[in-house]
Amino acid sequence: MVTVAYQGEFGSNSAAATQSLFPDGTQMPCTSFEQALDAVTLGSADLAVIPVDNSAAGRVADVHHLLPESGLFVIGEYFLAIHFDLMGVPGTSLADVECVRSHVHALGQCRKVLREGGWRTLVSDDTAGAAREVAELGDVRHAALAPPAAARHHGLTVLREGVEDDPDNTTRFVVLSREAAFAPVTDEPTMTSLFFAVRNIPSALYKALGGFASSAVNLTKIESYQMAAGFNPSCFYVEIEGHPEQPHVALALQELRFFSSEVRILGVYAAHPHRVRERIG
Repeated sequence: MVTVAYQGEFGSNSAAATQSLFPDGTQMPCTSFEQALDAVTLGSADLAVIPVDNSAAGRVADVHHLLPESGLFVIGEYFLAIHFDLMGVPGTSLADVECVRSHVHALGQCRKVLREGGWRTLVSDDTAGAAREVAELGDVRHAALAPPAAARHHGLTVLREGVEDDPDNTTRFVVLSREAAFAPVTDEPTMTSLFFAVRNIPSALYKALGGFASSAVNLTKIESYQMAAGFNPSCFYVEIEGHPEQPHVALALQELRFFSSEVRILGVYAAHPHRVRERIG
């Protein structure tokens, strides 16, 4: 039995991802990504499930900035198909709706239906939270864009199903833990997450990343940020295909370390089947 923290409320996409990953676990809804990470760091939760990328909206959480400072490790990834329904209190019709509430990313992923309806929008902290707000208001003029589970949880009526712009809308989540649990070297596809800070020399980033190109290591993600105010060299969060103990990856990491002031492996974990299918497709 594990306790899993996530940002959002019951009925949210994060709750759905957590349920799929840990069906026997105890869910711990949190108001922010930082609170979810702190719950793991402080020991009130065993794991955290955090959304990091959406196929339509791009980056979701600033995990590239939060993770290196948290001291947590990535132990897994999960891809969730995202579906939104337009929902209101019982008795609501589409003609009644004047305002639609949801998380900013959900609003961005359902632009077509919002444009068709010509409704005013209000940003909520969470998709399921938007459904709760509509239920509490009890006003037919207000509707929410939220996952189907939120309508069931809050007793709302679905006005339109599957209103996301992209039927293949997908969000990638990562599972975070206080303890490192690096996957063993196998023939199965593996991902590695790492942090590095370049040395303060000309062309440092170009030279640091050169080893990945020459060793044929695929970078699937790279995010840059500053650790502190001023003009210090940038830091980078990177995800690559492969295991650090594989010879070609080890060679690339050796070159990365030569041109970096710090390199930290943040996780080595099995690639989710969705990633493999996407590459084959």
